[in-house]
Amino acid sequence: MSVRRDGDLIRLEGACPVEEAETLAALLLARPKAAVEWSGCTVLHTAVVQVLLRLRPRLQGSCGDPFAARWLAPVLAAEDPP
Repeated sequence: MSVRRDGDLIRLEGACPVEEAETLAALLLARPKAAVEWSGCTVLHTAVVQVLLRLRPRLQGSCGDPFAARWLAPVLAAEDPP
């Protein structure tokens, strides 16, 4: 399972394919203050990226997907969305 709830935390682990975008969105919408721990994630599908960009959850750890860590993390950490 690549997207799962762990108490008040949502974990992204391994490859997070397109099918996980809906699960992630549902979990974040049900728990708007939940943080996302993504250090175990190795690949993010662009649909999952879109959910993160739209819902802008608090992130924990450094993303295991090198592209997302380099380009997406700074955008999500910014106070004012682009």
